[in-house]
Amino acid sequence: MGHTLTLNGTNIGQGSPLVLIAGPCVIESYETTFEIATFLKSLTQELNIPFIFKASYDKANRTSLDSFRGPGLADGLSILQRIKSELGITVLSDVHQINEIEAAAKVLDIIQVPAFLCRQTDIILAVSKTGKAINIKKGQFLAPWDIINILEKVTSTGNQKILITERGTMFGYNNLVADLRSIKIMQTTGWPVIFDATHSIQLPGGEGGRSGGQREFAPVLARAAVAAGADGIFMEVHKDPDKALCDGPNSLKLDDLYKLISSLKAIREVL
Repeated sequence: MGHTLTLNGTNIGQGSPLVLIAGPCVIESYETTFEIATFLKSLTQELNIPFIFKASYDKANRTSLDSFRGPGLADGLSILQRIKSELGITVLSDVHQINEIEAAAKVLDIIQVPAFLCRQTDIILAVSKTGKAINIKKGQFLAPWDIINILEKVTSTGNQKILITERGTMFGYNNLVADLRSIKIMQTTGWPVIFDATHSIQLPGGEGGRSGGQREFAPVLARAAVAAGADGIFMEVHKDPDKALCDGPNSLKLDDLYKLISSLKAIREVL
């Protein structure tokens, strides 16, 4: 039996319109985050694409000790709450510790479990017990059929508000491979599957003290994933990716989004 996630009037999965989850990797400031969120809301309204805004208040899994992590829990959630209220948008962010979850659940519409933490049972259960929608990013180290064990943990709490996100698989050093068969495989669980087009072209630790990326391939994989039947596309975006404080090499430029998202919508409509 298939499941549709309904959130703030938006349906995801089971043939519903393609959803876009997008935003900067990390909150750099209120001003830059609000500017990106405003741009994305306007663009998706123009194209009639359901939209969920994503930004992290803390990136606890950075490559280097010296990497920028964001404003932190309290300040970051305050910024997300303000943007959510001012723009009337659905917001998503990730948690990295159990002691963050209670505060995050008061602000976020969707709580994301990062790929590296997707097998951490206590975090999975704690997020699920909030009753909030949960986005599970499949670890780079998991086969797509292994996601069933994570889903059993979530549903054991009675939570049925689930998204699964594919973000590539690591078969070698400093590189990820996106196997689009995984979209169909994970959809056989009945839950909606999102494809992360920008993390799938990341080069983890590829620049020594930080991760690299090949953003020129993100549109290629995004189009392929929609053609393969993904229920939504996840992408990190920035006004000037080369100056982004986190994940710049795999982020897409705002100015390039209209053409890309238009093509994704057209592919979805053909299907």
